[in-house]
Amino acid sequence: MSDKPFRSGFVSIIGRPNVGKSTLLNRIMGEKIVITSDKPQTTRNRIQGIHNLPGGQIIFIDTPGIHPAKSKLNKYMVETALSAIRGVDAVLFLVEADVPAKREESQILDILAGVKCPVILVINKIDKVAKESLLASIAAYATCYPFKEIIPISAINGDGVERLVDAVYSFLPEGPLYFPDDILTDMPERFIVAEIVREKVFRLTRDEVPYSVAVVVDSFKEREDGGLISISATINVERDSQKGIIIGRKGEMLKKIGIEARLETERLLGTRIFLELFVRVRKGWSENAQMMKEFGYE
Repeated sequence: MSDKPFRSGFVSIIGRPNVGKSTLLNRIMGEKIVITSDKPQTTRNRIQGIHNLPGGQIIFIDTPGIHPAKSKLNKYMVETALSAIRGVDAVLFLVEADVPAKREESQILDILAGVKCPVILVINKIDKVAKESLLASIAAYATCYPFKEIIPISAINGDGVERLVDAVYSFLPEGPLYFPDDILTDMPERFIVAEIVREKVFRLTRDEVPYSVAVVVDSFKEREDGGLISISATINVERDSQKGIIIGRKGEMLKKIGIEARLETERLLGTRIFLELFVRVRKGWSENAQMMKEFGYE
């Protein structure tokens, strides 16, 4: 039995859209619990990943990218990210090694000026830059804020991630086991399935479609004969043309979305799935507070 105190706490991962926050969380967890795509603003909600260590538990909070927001949905996403900074034990500020600092970084640094907990700068995508360029970025960021540490990583291949987790653990206070040590996330299965379907839409359809998509799981039940979960979900879009793209010629696109979503859901839940998808037009939902609430964006 170790005589070292048990450490635990909540750690927010923040940054611009598409800097690799979700990829980093999945890498730390060793399991895909957050959807990803090469399109910015894929993440819309706070998602917690529960990472257990021999002497502690770290609850990492993935957040939407902080960006200039215009629509109600985007404003919701930014507020969700900002709220995740409050009341946590540490913050990971993620930036890209291969992209010059943008205006959003300055905005985030201004926000961090009022943060009392330790802030670690994480420079991601080091696999894309030369050592000299990386050293220049580290030097430049070091003058911007009193970071507790600056840690270069590659979330895509894992370089530096173990060192990052060790650093986070060292800053955590003594604390309890907040969640059972056999779960990876506190998000309900319905939410995870809806996110998987939305990811497949992001990955398979045209650029203008994903941002207008909200997925709702209408039913989730185990069949009486056992061994099979029957799931029904609706893909909501804002325009008739988007509905046509998602359904595709002779329903081929919707079929492809369904197959990929079903296979990933089966892998994640460890059981056979029957997945039925529908597409519905809800005009202007991303600007309608009531419909956003209905779709889980409160």
